[in-house]
Amino acid sequence: MNEGMLQELGVVRDEIDAIDAQMLALLNERAKCAQHVGEIKARYGEAGQVYRPEREAQVLRRVQSLNAGPLPDESVTFFFREVMSACLSLENPLGVAFLGPLGTFSESAAVKHFGHAARLAPQGSIDDVFREVEAGHAQYGVVPVENSTEGAVGRTLDLLFGSPLKICGEVVLRIHQHLMTRETSLAGITRVYSHAQSLAQCHEWLNRSLPGVARISVGSNAEAARLASIEPGTAAIAGEAASERYDLPRLVESIEDEPNNTTRFVVIARHDAGRSGVDKTSLIMSASNRPGAVHELLAPFADAGVSMNRLESRPARAALWEYVFYVDVEGHRDDPAVKAALDALASRAAFLKVLGSYPQAVY
Repeated sequence: MNEGMLQELGVVRDEIDAIDAQMLALLNERAKCAQHVGEIKARYGEAGQVYRPEREAQVLRRVQSLNAGPLPDESVTFFFREVMSACLSLENPLGVAFLGPLGTFSESAAVKHFGHAARLAPQGSIDDVFREVEAGHAQYGVVPVENSTEGAVGRTLDLLFGSPLKICGEVVLRIHQHLMTRETSLAGITRVYSHAQSLAQCHEWLNRSLPGVARISVGSNAEAARLASIEPGTAAIAGEAASERYDLPRLVESIEDEPNNTTRFVVIARHDAGRSGVDKTSLIMSASNRPGAVHELLAPFADAGVSMNRLESRPARAALWEYVFYVDVEGHRDDPAVKAALDALASRAAFLKVLGSYPQAVY
């Protein structure tokens, strides 16, 4: 190696070492400040809720606004989430239930939102996630609510209807499906395991690349990866986390038919969130069975200038051919415009339940 280059590299590496030392000192100073926040809360009797979704969202948006590069906003956001996760764990690691097992997209969503310092608790079903949070065994739960190609997750919507839990956050996760196997070529694959929804998201790719190969639906993508890791001639469709957990090589990456395939998850808890400045409110409502009733439910949002970005109908289950509507609007329930719309809606809806207000996802 050229001596001049070695000298130049040495100077830059010394600079990096000095910056690392400064960063370490500053990270510990930040951790001490976080501990001080906990002490202040305890003094005023608010030690129980160490995690404030609205405050975290404000911090992440602020550092993104200050980011001058070359690191992209996504990398900066990841770093600061992990810093906040580690600082929160000094007070009390957050217990987070999610739809398991380990290696699923739900785990990836939970880690993306709460960081690696959270105490993750995989559950066997969406129902179990709700039960864990309702019983207080976990402070938070992460459940899928809709996919950009496959639509709403009906079980989550049904449980939100009957549960006392609130939505306090959301996570938006780009879904990249990978074909993973111990085989070295597509020719060696005789069957493919995956969750039914992932098989549907890769339907056209499978038709083109593995025609005639058996497609077997299993309970989760992580289970598919586990099976493919031990059975010759098999492959799994799953995400990166499953590949790493089962040490299963990815033969073909990103095989999803829709390149912008995205799943939205909601964070459930016994509380929602305060105002962050860029918020969303979710609610359930139903109309009386008479002409024009649905139009009357939508009018308050238009009259108040509140933007609606989701309207999903679902059978009410209480009576045949009756429906409830799941609605997401921009803004916090304490914002004057949203509050005015909800007040007007309360007198018109046959049923109204506000599921929670929470910060819009920070990417």
